[in-house]
Amino acid sequence: MWTEEIVAGRPAWRHTASGVVFREVPGDTFRMGLSDAELEAVRAIERDGEVEDTLEPFFAAAKDAQPVREVRVEPFLIARHPLTVAQVRHWLPDYEDDYADEDTTTARLEDDLDDLFDALPFRLPSEAEWEYAARAGTTTLTFRGDDKPDEDQILDDFSDEERTAAGENAFGLAAMGSAGEICADVWIPGFADAPAGARPRTGDGPRSVRGGAADLYPWQGCDEWLLLLSATRDEHAGFTAVRPAAPLPSR
Repeated sequence: MWTEEIVAGRPAWRHTASGVVFREVPGDTFRMGLSDAELEAVRAIERDGEVEDTLEPFFAAAKDAQPVREVRVEPFLIARHPLTVAQVRHWLPDYEDDYADEDTTTARLEDDLDDLFDALPFRLPSEAEWEYAARAGTTTLTFRGDDKPDEDQILDDFSDEERTAAGENAFGLAAMGSAGEICADVWIPGFADAPAGARPRTGDGPRSVRGGAADLYPWQGCDEWLLLLSATRDEHAGFTAVRPAAPLPSR
């Protein structure tokens, strides 16, 4: 089912049947959520006049990514980037994507989402796993630091291997935050009483989504860059991208 290889100079696991490349994410403990330091970094961007609109809705919603808590994440596999249109068609041959220009573009699923879940031999990452993977050992707004992200950080097409590799974080993952990616957790505002482990929170209702900056491309000057932040979260509505996760293969 799996083949070990080197992709862009890093170890990777390729799912043999579909060709989807996964990275092995090491286990560790991290601080999950939107920290006071990150909020101050956003306010510093605002003070420097680098915002296009009011950030009041962002600050009002900050409580949905708080309180910050320590979470233990065990090692796991996660796809190098969200599934593309071509990759989704491995499981859903008749899949059509109104949002994609090329087969190498991130697939955004609506009506076909449950069909894909039924067909995938993988699981979804929990929110904790997703944020841990996005941060890749950092504590800043994005893995690149506390500067305002720009449109150059958007990665939505993976036909250019050089550009994909240049967009990877320290875990070898690309496009974290670009598309809205659905997680295994049900949407619950805030992290009060959330588990200290990385297992998903369950219940009724829509799931949580992380990222989404590219979903609003071309940017309209409404501070879409906020969706690139590692801690930004929302509830699923409409279309979504899928970045599958899996247990470590046996060696």
